[in-house]
Amino acid sequence: MKPRVSMITLGVTDLQRSIAFYEAGLGLPRMDSPPEVAFFTLNGTWLGLYGRDDLAKDAGVDGASSGFAGFSLAHNVSSEHEVDQIMAQAAAAGARTTKAARKTDWGGYAGYFSDPDGYLWEIAHNPFFWVGPPDEPVGL
Repeated sequence: MKPRVSMITLGVTDLQRSIAFYEAGLGLPRMDSPPEVAFFTLNGTWLGLYGRDDLAKDAGVDGASSGFAGFSLAHNVSSEHEVDQIMAQAAAAGARTTKAARKTDWGGYAGYFSDPDGYLWEIAHNPFFWVGPPDEPVGL
């Protein structure tokens, strides 16, 4: 298997609300898609939104769960200022800030928000992490 993630699909409880959050609120570019799903292009992968019960059925698992899902999505940016901008944009779009952006013990700057379905996003500036396209050399 080649090490890459082609798509991240989130099971959501209200598809239209989630589409509005990601498209209008965060400004992600939406692709044409059937009405029961939404796809957004990311830099090197896609984000999919699909009904939570439908996604569970498709995967052959029980869709009933609550609380912490055991993972977060991360978006690394090139400055602390950009972290603050994205955190504010997410809050304005209806996200709940779970951890305000601040200096980290690993030398960076990061905060967390949760989307309308509680999926956690970390917005981080890591001065030791390359944020350019994956096919470009690091060149720090």
